[in-house]
Amino acid sequence: MAPYYYKKPDQIYLQTWHGVPLKRLGHDIVDNGSTYYRSKQSYKSMVKSYDKDSEHWDYLIATSPFSSQVFETAFAFPTEKMLNVGYPRVEYLLDSETSKVLALKKKHKLPTNKKIILYAPTWRDHSFGSSGYTFELNVDFYKWKRKLGEDSVILFKPHYLISNTYEVPDDLKDYVFFMSANQDINDAYLMSDILITDYSSVFFDYAQLQKPIYFYMYDFEHYAQELRGFYLNVPEDLPNDVVKTEEELLETLQDNCFDYQRLQDFNQKFNPWNDGRACEKIIRKVFNEV
Repeated sequence: MAPYYYKKPDQIYLQTWHGVPLKRLGHDIVDNGSTYYRSKQSYKSMVKSYDKDSEHWDYLIATSPFSSQVFETAFAFPTEKMLNVGYPRVEYLLDSETSKVLALKKKHKLPTNKKIILYAPTWRDHSFGSSGYTFELNVDFYKWKRKLGEDSVILFKPHYLISNTYEVPDDLKDYVFFMSANQDINDAYLMSDILITDYSSVFFDYAQLQKPIYFYMYDFEHYAQELRGFYLNVPEDLPNDVVKTEEELLETLQDNCFDYQRLQDFNQKFNPWNDGRACEKIIRKVFNEV
């Protein structure tokens, strides 16, 4: 909650949080003296900012025993105040009729007869400047087009905290479609057929659509050892293996071999409480106690 907001005594603060975490948060980040999290704050200041916010929470949503345990340690938040109900936004994803998807593609001017590959990378703690977090694009979309052919297009949706924008070259505008920070990523989930990401929590929500997910982590060792670290065992706990080079990524996409059983096992472990009835359960819990 922004510092200029004040919670009144009779108000309820329901913290939905933005996703199940892969990378460590709050108290769980190791203080090695080199963290840049939250705009280059010191470790002490970063943890204090979390504590200052979480002390106002009346409820916090969790999607699994895993996330409940993580939130308890990361935020120093009691499990008895967590709602084990799943995320309300997932209901929008699970109620995705073909007509809705087609309407979204037309709205965003995407082709309806091609495979949509969503590339959704996150920000890096150490890439922070005067204008905010920046992102260095480590892909060659021209190469993607040559390797993957004319039957697919790219929907590029970087994390909303990334301040620099990507200008699609004129000769790629029929292949790369850019979604800005103010456009809903849930629509991108529905419109796409495949997700490519790195350390973003987007894959937890996307997994429930039963679509292929690929992990392109070109800076894996640096991120895991020097920046934030992970809660999960990577790649064992992920719904797919990790690739570290663009060439390997494109070859994997061309092979078109995805393990759906592994995805199902992932959902059973990390998304068991997302049953499409989160809103109903939250309303009953919160309003019955008010």
